[in-house]
Amino acid sequence: MKTTLETTANPLPEELTFLAERLTAFNDSDVGASERKALAVFVRGEDGAVVAGISGYTAWGWLYVQWLWVDERLRGQQMAGNMLDAAEQEAVARGCRNAWIDTFNPNAAKVYQRQGYQPFGTLADFPVGRSRIFLRKNLSPA
Repeated sequence: MKTTLETTANPLPEELTFLAERLTAFNDSDVGASERKALAVFVRGEDGAVVAGISGYTAWGWLYVQWLWVDERLRGQQMAGNMLDAAEQEAVARGCRNAWIDTFNPNAAKVYQRQGYQPFGTLADFPVGRSRIFLRKNLSPA
């Protein structure tokens, strides 16, 4: 088979879908179905606008928190912890036993550690001058 290599900053959505479908099929046959399901938690202001939120997913018995954001006016009020609690409760209801999150913000890492997350790895200079910290938490009852 003759092939060509293409690098692009603008992949077509259908090509990304194709890759996702093929990798999912391979992983399903290799380690079993992930049962991946989106999970979001939102905090809304009086006008209904999102003022804080979490976005991630559950898969293979894990909760992954991809994004966590809190409006500056609400920081320091345990909003992140409350949202993590809600996401973790839903993850447990879905059968998850563990959770993981990553950040390059040292203040966020401290918040996650107060919630019971423990560092398990770092990438130095990601971005330059910071370290990306990976944290995990056991969601199973002790």
